Amino acid sequence: MRARMPLVIPLSAVLITRDEERRLPEALESLRFCDETLVVDAGSVDRTREIADAAGARVLVNAPWPGFVAQRRFATRSARNDWVLFLDADERVTPPLRAELQALREREFACAGYRIPRVAVYMGRAVRTTDWYPDLQLRLFDRRRGDWQGELVHESVRVEGRVGLLRGEIEHHPYADLGDHLRRIDLYTSLWARQSFDAGRRAGPLAASGAAAWAFLRNYVLRRGFLEGEIGLTVSALGAVYTYLKLAKLRELMRSAATR
Repeated sequence: MRARMPLVIPLSAVLITRDEERRLPEALESLRFCDETLVVDAGSVDRTREIADAAGARVLVNAPWPGFVAQRRFATRSARNDWVLFLDADERVTPPLRAELQALREREFACAGYRIPRVAVYMGRAVRTTDWYPDLQLRLFDRRRGDWQGELVHESVRVEGRVGLLRGEIEHHPYADLGDHLRRIDLYTSLWARQSFDAGRRAGPLAASGAAAWAFLRNYVLRRGFLEGEIGLTVSALGAVYTYLKLAKLRELMRSAATR
């Protein structure tokens, strides 16, 4: 009598991209265990789509860029399987996470979605202190029971049902260098300020300085950034800069509105 093959739940890996030829290959390599890798591109002018196609990914173009939430929703609907694993081009599935996912696929997913810890590699080292860790991300979910939510920034998945927690990590390479980090701070603080202002949030004159001081204390002392030496100091200091700028930009929008 022939033994029955174990059921393995089909899984689609999904990435959204735009001009990611440098970072994409390693992300794709880490996803080879999935049944499908889908890359939804927003009109790259570099070799992103060629690289994805050569790696065996299914490539779709959805351009011009519709925003993070809309693009992720489009990608979710375009996947061939109901269980989807989202990854960004600057992220990698680590071997322990891959093994954990494979085990789950063989015995059935018990939850509607799963949060996965994400560890940032910064200045050549994994950072497991400060607000950067464990940075839980709901990236694995059943699209029949969940979807992406949000506005300009900080999009996230919401599911109907129980949410589990995995132990394996996503490895994150968020910044090419310090200059890239500063450019991202400028971009995302502007987006945060606009979204917050439009939602009716306001800030007092001392809000930015007070929140920035607390952010540095929390990251460097309470969240043990000091254990990372120079790296922990840099992460904590730039976290304070981010906090200060987003509230200062909100104040700027408030002043601009008041003079109209």
